[in-house]
Amino acid sequence: MVSEDVTARPATVAMTASTLRVAVLVPCFNEEAAIGTVVADFRKALPQAQIFVYDNNSRDRTAEIARAAGAEVRSERRQGKGHVVRRMFADVDADIYVLVDGDATYDAPSAPRMIEALVNDHLDMVVGVRIDQSAAAYRRGHRTGNRMLTGFLSAVFGHAFRDMLSGYRVFSRRFVKSFPVLSDGFEIETELSVHALELALPVGEIETPYYARPEGSVSKLNTWRDGFRILGTILRLYRSEKPLRFFTGIGVVLALISIVLAIPIIITFIEEGVVPRLPTAVLSTGLMIVAMLSVSSGLVLDTVTRGRREMKLLAYLSQPAINKK
Repeated sequence: MVSEDVTARPATVAMTASTLRVAVLVPCFNEEAAIGTVVADFRKALPQAQIFVYDNNSRDRTAEIARAAGAEVRSERRQGKGHVVRRMFADVDADIYVLVDGDATYDAPSAPRMIEALVNDHLDMVVGVRIDQSAAAYRRGHRTGNRMLTGFLSAVFGHAFRDMLSGYRVFSRRFVKSFPVLSDGFEIETELSVHALELALPVGEIETPYYARPEGSVSKLNTWRDGFRILGTILRLYRSEKPLRFFTGIGVVLALISIVLAIPIIITFIEEGVVPRLPTAVLSTGLMIVAMLSVSSGLVLDTVTRGRREMKLLAYLSQPAINKK
């Protein structure tokens, strides 16, 4: 993984902007207070990029303001950021994709540096690591939850990003067109990170300033609710991507419980030649059978998962790499 400091030299991406198609993707839900600023800032930072704002059933003037600012506005009726990202990745055709939230908290001038890192270092994803510029920008609960979930992801998948939940990312076409979006909400960032880790794709991180929302803009995130949803997503991805470990773990726990229940029964049988607690013996036997079935299921699903991973990798390789020339 490539990492770069926020104080790094300014990027020069004139060559990239003139030879590669860059699309800025902005999912939005009730962001009329910020979307005009977001579109204007990215038009200035990436003048040759095409900006797409996807309105997700906003009840305010988000779409109208975005269109007036010069963005191409489209809509997605199924509620949830995951649904919007799935639609954007499917509909938009480009060489480089910049994904950013429409709340004006991310730093548009950092986009050229992120694109330069993607192109020059031959990466497939660059994550903007948030460096908060004020106490109101990054609430303590969100920061703590991000650290805990990032640590859990590292423990489960062996490696993690410094800011797993960042909504500011740059992708290659290879990544976007081979990524099967399954999430429907804010768990999408977790899914993006796990996809890159599982396929061992080349990724990088660049520190970017992170600002507080402008006045009148309200966050849709709930620290506890969304935190548990993301944790559940990690567990589901662990079950689907590493089934042998997952089901073997369950089998080991059940086998240990079975053994603990069986030891007194075996001792009694050796000493007295009888099995006085038949229900416990049946329970112990049943638990051991289920434990063996769990391990067997893990073995079968591990073969299936390997095939799925190979298919995703083939889909990734079927897309052309970024050519700077």
